[in-house]
Amino acid sequence: MSIYDTLRKLNLGDSAIATLIYSEGTSVFVHNETEIEAVLAGTSVVEAFSELIATPGLQASDQWGNSVLEQFRDNDLLDEYERGDYMFAEFLNEIIRENFYDLELIEHSTEKYDYKRGFCTLTATVEIPVNNLLKAVPLLNGWQVSINTDMGHLMLTH
Repeated sequence: MSIYDTLRKLNLGDSAIATLIYSEGTSVFVHNETEIEAVLAGTSVVEAFSELIATPGLQASDQWGNSVLEQFRDNDLLDEYERGDYMFAEFLNEIIRENFYDLELIEHSTEKYDYKRGFCTLTATVEIPVNNLLKAVPLLNGWQVSINTDMGHLMLTH
């Protein structure tokens, strides 16, 4: 059964919010402080995040309730996008990589094994109204979907 079938069967109210989490990491060198660049190059978190937030009608927000796309607009990062030039998700992917530290949309953590090596993880978290998720039906490969229901917390993985 798909995530969408499960969500439909739950028959959640209009105010239900789904928290979507995508996390991936890679081994990195920490002695030269390039772990963020290495994990950006070695994982698909930014691509998955860009694809998700580019889906029309989702209204993705960060964990503080701020619209993700509004953060791009507020920072004048969508000004150069011209509709029809190329895919919006690809444009967002490029913008996130160029402005990774300024946007603070994807969290990073590094576990250091010693002075030279470690493991760095990127985690994207967004909140989306369940009704919007069911209407837009974005590709959720690799995403965990978390929902609070009357019967408890539900975690779905695709």
